[in-house]
Amino acid sequence: MYSKIGELQTALTLFDHLPKRNIMSCNILINGYVQSGDLESAQKVFDEMSERNVATWNAMVASLIQFEFNERGLGLFSEMHEMRFLFDEFTLGSVLRGLEEGEKVIKSMPIRNVVAWNTLIAGKAQNGYSEGVLDQYNMMKMAGFRPDKITFVSVISSCSELATLGQGQQIHAEAIKAGASSVVAVISSLISMYSRCGCLEDSLKAFLECEQMDVVLWSAMITAYGFHGRGEEAIKLFECMEQEELEANDITFLSLLYACSHCGLKEKGIEFFDTMVKEYGLKPSLAHYTCVVDLLGRSGCLEEAEDMIRSMPIKADAIIWKTLLSACKIHKNADMAKRIAEEVIRLYPQDSAPYVLLSNIHASAKRWQDVSEVRKAMRDRKIKKEPGISWLEVKNQIYQFCIGDKSHPKSVEIDLYLKELTLEMKLRGYVPDTAAVLHDMDNEEKEYNLAHHSEKLAIAFALMNTPAGVPIRVMKNLRVCSDCHVAIKYISEIKNREIVVRDASRFHHFKNGRCSCGDYW
Repeated sequence: MYSKIGELQTALTLFDHLPKRNIMSCNILINGYVQSGDLESAQKVFDEMSERNVATWNAMVASLIQFEFNERGLGLFSEMHEMRFLFDEFTLGSVLRGLEEGEKVIKSMPIRNVVAWNTLIAGKAQNGYSEGVLDQYNMMKMAGFRPDKITFVSVISSCSELATLGQGQQIHAEAIKAGASSVVAVISSLISMYSRCGCLEDSLKAFLECEQMDVVLWSAMITAYGFHGRGEEAIKLFECMEQEELEANDITFLSLLYACSHCGLKEKGIEFFDTMVKEYGLKPSLAHYTCVVDLLGRSGCLEEAEDMIRSMPIKADAIIWKTLLSACKIHKNADMAKRIAEEVIRLYPQDSAPYVLLSNIHASAKRWQDVSEVRKAMRDRKIKKEPGISWLEVKNQIYQFCIGDKSHPKSVEIDLYLKELTLEMKLRGYVPDTAAVLHDMDNEEKEYNLAHHSEKLAIAFALMNTPAGVPIRVMKNLRVCSDCHVAIKYISEIKNREIVVRDASRFHHFKNGRCSCGDYW
């Protein structure tokens, strides 16, 4: 008790008066020293113990890695393993914070259990190595271990990041066989995975089939609706959640604000923000403020959005300023854009986004001298623009495309197909938006540049290699440009195909010449 409330000296006095010390009392003292930041005293107690248990080792491994003595912590973990102590998820959780050396230590073990495999998989998932997660998952099964609910949460989340629908469906089937498909955390991951793969109906199916819904599941489904631009459905779901007397949390409101910002529901979004603060007593995070700034900026209330950033009680980061900068591009406010870009550059001088957005704004106004100055600043500071990349899954294989990509074996056929498709689009009324090209070149060069954007290449490849009537799902790392957005609407009508595109911020469902975003994105 004294140790937990911070009265370490009193705890130490009692410890010194103990007629007989046991493992528990020593562990308590070690944790007390760690909490007070006295690592050397904790190590001294540990070294003097004649007998230790897993909790003792966990306390020391965790504290060493917490204070960034990774090498010592990992060395102690190895010693624990050599002395035949059975580590648990707490030990491995601490070790993984010491990556990537921690991964090497776990991999060097002659015998691993499910906890070790899960720790490796979770570690890769949390560090963004989604492909590595799937590799480890397959190795785990080959080694004869049965995945459990913890495994499936990490693996399904990685399929969500990669947007690999085929693999996600396969792992869903394996979760059902393993009896893990009814676990709330697994269902929440499935909702997210299907949503991020463009299958909103499957997200809803997973949600409705759950027998014990909690606030996490409701929030996950609200997020899915928002991501697909279905703001009205997201709001109705929230109202149903309130009728079920489930109390919304900060994640629920973040999902609602996101949904409102992507559907132009400005008044409703502001109402939810006020409700969160005044009725639920929740403190807005930077993410909540960013959503409101996005909501205001997209609606054209640029000054109001800037005022919010400058008056909020939380320090602004580059993301919230970039959100406003994007709104300046939408509404072609070059003067404000210059000022906001300076804020982003001040926080992150090597970020290419403010330069690219400024370039876009100047190019739209045909201010080529300003475009040249922005590009010169990028060259002088050795800042490179992130290339646009699109990818899709065809017959369980991922194909990736970059703008003007000639590396694909069928690049000649794709190029010819795009020329024929563009001609057909022009007959229907399509006019290439050459203002979207950021270089001063003649119209023919601009049109060629536009026709070879990564998403157009990916869609052309899909049309050439998938049966008629099958929906096409393409993922992109950047925002879809205005020309591609118009072009894909024409393609969906000409080819009678549903084309689903996930860009950096949301989903676009193109069907019969229309997009689900209503041209608001």
